[in-house]
Amino acid sequence: MRRSNLFFGCLFLLLANTVHAACNVDAINRVVSKSLPNVVFDQVRKAPVSGLCEALIDTEVFYVTEKGDFLMVGNLIAVESGDNLTLRRRGAIVKEIVASQDESQMIVIGPDKPRATITVFTDVDCPYCAKLHEEMPTLNQQGIKVRYLLYPRNGLHSQTYKKSVSVWCAADRVKALGIAKAGGAVPAKTCENPVASHYKLGARLGINGTPTLILEDGTRIGGYVPASRLVAALGLKPIISDSIKAK
Repeated sequence: MRRSNLFFGCLFLLLANTVHAACNVDAINRVVSKSLPNVVFDQVRKAPVSGLCEALIDTEVFYVTEKGDFLMVGNLIAVESGDNLTLRRRGAIVKEIVASQDESQMIVIGPDKPRATITVFTDVDCPYCAKLHEEMPTLNQQGIKVRYLLYPRNGLHSQTYKKSVSVWCAADRVKALGIAKAGGAVPAKTCENPVASHYKLGARLGINGTPTLILEDGTRIGGYVPASRLVAALGLKPIISDSIKAK
């Protein structure tokens, strides 16, 4: 009996090592680099489909055969359920990156004990960002905390970038942000600030428009969303205020 257990234990380890080796990042990179020298995967692991490995380059998801001889770009979809496995994986990557950001380097508006938190890439000169900002009292009343990342869409040499820096350097950042979004003038100031880091993070995540909302599970929502729809998207039961109840 003990020999049998030992045999199967060794067989299990052998199979486990074989599976691990089949999706080895170094081995696959060696094969792929022969034809695609600019393609270097950061991570490689087994994909949900037999014979395929999931390969990552930063936040981008690719699929490669275990031998590294075929590379696929696109979405992997489970036909029976309709689940987009690639989109889900990207969401998990984005979730991890956004969750690791230092909240002290953001403009945070909301309750101390929120029911939900959203992270928003915002441009101080973007009209739809201003429209979303008008929803802030409602979002906060619904227990939603908003973490703003300043994302000047026109780049780090734009007037919007300078205005974003002035907002960050203001004595009251929340007030200055509201003034800027309403089209008002914010006194020009400079100081140590995270605006360039916010911009680079947005570029890394492929942000190409504002506002872009990142939910806690990594789901990305592009553009303005009314507070009522956002509450529903977050899976929250709406809070009815006493003033509304009185009516």
